[in-house]
Amino acid sequence: MQETTALIHDHAIPAQGAKIGMWLFLFTELLLFGGMFLLYAVYRMLYPTDFHYAATDLNVFVGTINTIILLTSSLTMALSIAALERGNKKLSLAMLAITIICGLIFMVNKYFEWTTKFHHGIYPGSEALEARSHGENLFYGLYFVMTGLHGLHVLIGMIVLAVLFVFIMKNPHEKIALSSHQLKGILGSRLSIMNANNKTLWQSDLIDKNLKEMRVELRYEDHKKDKINHRDLIKLENGGLYWHLVDIIWIFLFPLFYLIT
Repeated sequence: MQETTALIHDHAIPAQGAKIGMWLFLFTELLLFGGMFLLYAVYRMLYPTDFHYAATDLNVFVGTINTIILLTSSLTMALSIAALERGNKKLSLAMLAITIICGLIFMVNKYFEWTTKFHHGIYPGSEALEARSHGENLFYGLYFVMTGLHGLHVLIGMIVLAVLFVFIMKNPHEKIALSSHQLKGILGSRLSIMNANNKTLWQSDLIDKNLKEMRVELRYEDHKKDKINHRDLIKLENGGLYWHLVDIIWIFLFPLFYLIT
């Protein structure tokens, strides 16, 4: 008997172009922070003693905790993408939620760290900081600008991931009810039920005899721009690339400011 397979498509998203565009955007971000890293290197070479002395006021423990948090968030971000790729929507959402929570904890730690510095009078333009050496002023100027800009990127990343979380939660399936007669017109005389891996779970060639009154609901996957599923991962993958960039930048900031003592 003839077996026919019918597929219902919407439209293919140009994933390759979207990913290339994301890499170009990340390259501009690297240029931005790369210029700051170069400026840091020049001033540190000119004022090595002042930089080392100023860094003693930073809390290495808090910096280490934040590093562990961001590294963990990179892992959960990768697990979220891998889970959705395998069709495990619940696990993907759970890993994405943990990633967002890690970002929130990072920002809370950074908030308390900054407020502690402000409490001790260490902030740009303060009298306590102006009384210090020129090299220490440069160190804290770079510290507040670079870690502040990085914190802004973390905040933007959290917003992006939260939007992606909502998109994943949306049901991308629409149900279409078909009678046995309509089903025969699509599938021929044989009916097969397959899983996501195209493995046949059940098969029957008795549509004409036993399934005359049967009505079947098919799920139609509508690949709209505001939906994310296991067949359309580009938005989540691009969000993951941005989050990994944020983590990598912190990996450089941590030793430059906290571990030079």
